[in-house]
Amino acid sequence: MPLDSYGVLSGTLHRHFRDRPDTQGHWFHVNLEVDAPAGRYRCAVDVDSKQSTTGVQWKVFTLAASVLDPVPSLDPGYHDLSMSPGSGALDYLRHPALQHRPGCAFPVRPPAWLQDLINRLNPPRSWISGSNLDAARALEPILVPGREVMVFGEPFDHGLGMHNIHQNQGDPYGSQWWDENGTWQDGATLTRRPDGLYDVFLNKFSSQSDHTGPDGHPV
Repeated sequence: MPLDSYGVLSGTLHRHFRDRPDTQGHWFHVNLEVDAPAGRYRCAVDVDSKQSTTGVQWKVFTLAASVLDPVPSLDPGYHDLSMSPGSGALDYLRHPALQHRPGCAFPVRPPAWLQDLINRLNPPRSWISGSNLDAARALEPILVPGREVMVFGEPFDHGLGMHNIHQNQGDPYGSQWWDENGTWQDGATLTRRPDGLYDVFLNKFSSQSDHTGPDGHPV
């Protein structure tokens, strides 16, 4: 079954801070404090796989507000989103603006000369792999206090906050997150730049598949 709840928090970034390293096996997060009408939310962005054999991966790029409709026009605060296309929900593998190579689709692999031209005109958005500190350093430059932010994920059961701010599909059979796999429920962190564009940070774990079925399970 998918996440119990899914949506987006729209607000203003107050500050961010990293979890303190510990030896208790806790996940490492970059925490955002986001101001919205209901109060100050804590948003825990997961940038650590916890397991040394499972790496963390990320992408950082920029998008126009129009490709994220209708979310940019929502009032500040938390909003539930239907886990379906067109609702404003995100899906790393299915949302046209988030795909590995947005705007390109070929029924068969193009010839080498054409593929080279495509790579230069429309570079693929490949996942970057590294440590939790590498991922934190990639995220933090877009976390400018006072910026408008949109955080996609699952709201806390108690208190003001968001978690599961990462890919929420493709976890392998037998993992503790298998039951939470689902489509159109991926988390992400976006901040609005002065020019109106959005800086986007997507994050996942190397154990999560890049190919999933309609139930969000790996195929």
